[in-house]
Amino acid sequence: MTDPASPPGHRPGPAGVPDVFGTARLGPLTLRNRTIKAATFEGMSRGALVSDELVGFHRRHAAGGVGMTTVAYCAVQPEGRTERDQIWMRPEAVPGLRRLTDAVHAEGAAASAQIGHAGPVANGRSNRAPSLAPVGMFNPQSMRRTRAATEDDIRRITDAHATAARLAIEAGFDAVEIHLGHNYFASSFLSPRINRREDGYGGSLENRAKVARGVARAVRDEVGDRIAVLAKLNMDDGVRGGLRPEESVQVARWLQEDGSVDALELTAGSSLLNPMYLFRGDAPVREFAAAFPQPQRLGVRLVGKRFIRAYPYQEAFLLETARRFRAELELPLVLLGGITARPTMDLAMAEGFQFVAMARALLREPDLIDRIRAEPATPSLCVHCNKCMPTIFSGTHCVLA
Repeated sequence: MTDPASPPGHRPGPAGVPDVFGTARLGPLTLRNRTIKAATFEGMSRGALVSDELVGFHRRHAAGGVGMTTVAYCAVQPEGRTERDQIWMRPEAVPGLRRLTDAVHAEGAAASAQIGHAGPVANGRSNRAPSLAPVGMFNPQSMRRTRAATEDDIRRITDAHATAARLAIEAGFDAVEIHLGHNYFASSFLSPRINRREDGYGGSLENRAKVARGVARAVRDEVGDRIAVLAKLNMDDGVRGGLRPEESVQVARWLQEDGSVDALELTAGSSLLNPMYLFRGDAPVREFAAAFPQPQRLGVRLVGKRFIRAYPYQEAFLLETARRFRAELELPLVLLGGITARPTMDLAMAEGFQFVAMARALLREPDLIDRIRAEPATPSLCVHCNKCMPTIFSGTHCVLA
């Protein structure tokens, strides 16, 4: 485990490097600082609507000092949820979301809605609707087969992203983050391992990127410059035959050329095939098994170590790959992954990243940003045990807090 005070490759930045706690522009939005609470499904939206617990969750992070907090995740269609209680963007959800954004704004932070369609990661059993993927395939999470998305499905889901963005504006959000990662719908089309189509949405990277680019274009056309538009993009699926950085950089270039997004948040891993590739640290197989009903519980116990793999933790663990994107793009970039200490934040600024995103460390300490600002040497108490991950099914929290 790397010492958080000495992230790999750390070097003092030149004069003029942005202060992570200074104000920053993100498209039409001005944030009070350059820290973002990354999207982590909260498990607090019973009936697919905002709860008091969800409002309180984001109010705490806003009060703790982040520049922007991200609500995760707001599905654009009911079959695009990873479980039935997730919010899906419809008029009935707007009043609760407005209550949430009002609470965040009252604490001085901005609010972003992560919008997307889970595609093959969606739980067809829970949603009582077939999951959609580029091709028909078996989903071990729901123990059902997905249905191959038709061109009508693709158009419908693309349009639904635009509608979700409009509803986000009505709900008072300052930004939307389009989910193009983790082998959700758009990301599954990008993946050569999952996308075996033989029509105009398969084969070449240009074809496989049509869904991601089309969704981003639809959102931008809908919102204009009324709110900021970010996209969460996989740099690497973390599985053999999946999307690799060489292709992802090109996708990022296209999104930049299209002018459809104000920033990219760089991520990695497949919620379908290798979820721990993003969550470095311990692999809580036993806790995951306990969170599932039978027969999935038995399956996780038997084969969980092959699916829920442990990767060593270090500060800024996605930085090495993210540098390739920083070198190729002018678009503002958000560095994610192992951001827990002031030296890591300063390193990100020195390397040309405009923002940093944090998740697990803020689950342990929602006020960590304010504490680091007051005392730069403040250490994070997060031990990267990842036992917070199985709590997404019952209300996301740090089990050690």
